[in-house]
Amino acid sequence: MSKTALITGASSGIGKELARIHAENGGDLIIVARRGEKLIELKNELEKKYNIKVTTIIKDLSIVGSAKEIYEEVKALNIQIDYLINNAGFGLRGKFHELDWARQQQMINLNMVSLTEIMYLFLNEMIDRNEGKILNISSTAAF
Repeated sequence: MSKTALITGASSGIGKELARIHAENGGDLIIVARRGEKLIELKNELEKKYNIKVTTIIKDLSIVGSAKEIYEEVKALNIQIDYLINNAGFGLRGKFHELDWARQQQMINLNMVSLTEIMYLFLNEMIDRNEGKILNISSTAAF
């Protein structure tokens, strides 16, 4: 039976490559990102090349509550998540007091709040099944 991975930040970079690797191994995907056109391109590529099912969710995880919306959408689709890969994120450069506070809030919401909330929501199901894996990706700048 095919395992399904949910990958955030899948429209480019590491997230996109992880989606390709999972698809190459025969796994179905739920790919999440803000850029819908990029997700659709990736969906079409992977379904055609690997004959798997790819579901896209266009969502900006820097918005509070978006992680719960993703969870609820996955539940409505009745899809079990076997692998949760939290890849979405961004960083800011500059002096804290000189950076735009609204942009800092977006970064905190994406890199910490949404990541933690989506992990919390899917983890309980994984524990109940005694099966599932979570990978949280970050840059060295996070440390």
